[in-house]
Amino acid sequence: MQPIHEIYEKLNDKKRIAITMHQKPDADAMGSALALYHFLKQFDHEVYVISPTNWARWLDWMEGTKEVYDYELEKQEADKILDGVDWLFCLDYNHFNRTKHMAPKLASLQCTKILIDHHREPDEAAFQYGVSNTGKSSTCEMIYDFIVNSGHRNKINTFISECLYAGMVADTGSFRFSSTTAHVHHAVAALKEQGLNHIKVHEALYDNFLENRLRFLGHVLTNRLEIFYELNTALIYVSKMELLKYEIKTGDTEGLVNYPLTIQGIKLVGCVIDRDEERKWSFRSKGNFDCNAFARKYFNGGGHFSASGGNDQASLQETIQKFKKAIKENSSLLQ
Repeated sequence: MQPIHEIYEKLNDKKRIAITMHQKPDADAMGSALALYHFLKQFDHEVYVISPTNWARWLDWMEGTKEVYDYELEKQEADKILDGVDWLFCLDYNHFNRTKHMAPKLASLQCTKILIDHHREPDEAAFQYGVSNTGKSSTCEMIYDFIVNSGHRNKINTFISECLYAGMVADTGSFRFSSTTAHVHHAVAALKEQGLNHIKVHEALYDNFLENRLRFLGHVLTNRLEIFYELNTALIYVSKMELLKYEIKTGDTEGLVNYPLTIQGIKLVGCVIDRDEERKWSFRSKGNFDCNAFARKYFNGGGHFSASGGNDQASLQETIQKFKKAIKENSSLLQ
């Protein structure tokens, strides 16, 4: 994989470009994709954004979401677009398998593939150009760097600023996670100087839900939260029946895993959601516990040191028991 700066001089050559992200995109994935979309459009490129799946409706405030293709719903049209692209940008994922049913299509394309991502252990051989930096807070921070380092800071408009800020604030936990470096604050300060209305973005991200979600959170934290104080660990589990009862949609469980971290002494939180095809895990940690290694070893996952995800084909009760066994095996690391 050649360094990303080698494509800077090629930005002025008109191209057909597709921008992709991981399945069930969050604020960072969607924000980075749309920020790059608005940037590249200013060079008169033909640009398309394709999501492997649907996304949370509370992301629809971002300018450009109406133009995003949902691969699962629009596969034929999306495949036609992908077949004709010169460049394929792969944002906020480092393996094609994180794009679900779109993965085989992306792997088969003969176009130039460009990676911009901050997760561990990228499949560098799959990309011609790119940058993978686990020290970055978010892919949005990396898109900010891409724009600035390419010499086009002047092209950062209101739409780009809002999308970039959304990903930065979301992936840093409102600037409290260890990934929040001085560079992140400098980037946000620069966006503010250019007119960013951060209040609008915060309200769109955090004050944009329906009543049923709040009642769902109350139910889960009261009835589906287990604390293992001897292991400094918390577990949250949600059944499919509860998702149906509270009419939970894509994105409504976002951030649920973070709540138990507010409990004094808790170093690891596991949150499992019973989905149709599999059980989806999210992990968060404090201190020296490596979520990435834990997710990879036990739950077919990975991600960051303090924030990772995984999955399991076993039933909800079986995967919960697997988690309880796993934390006992790692008890020395959780003290």
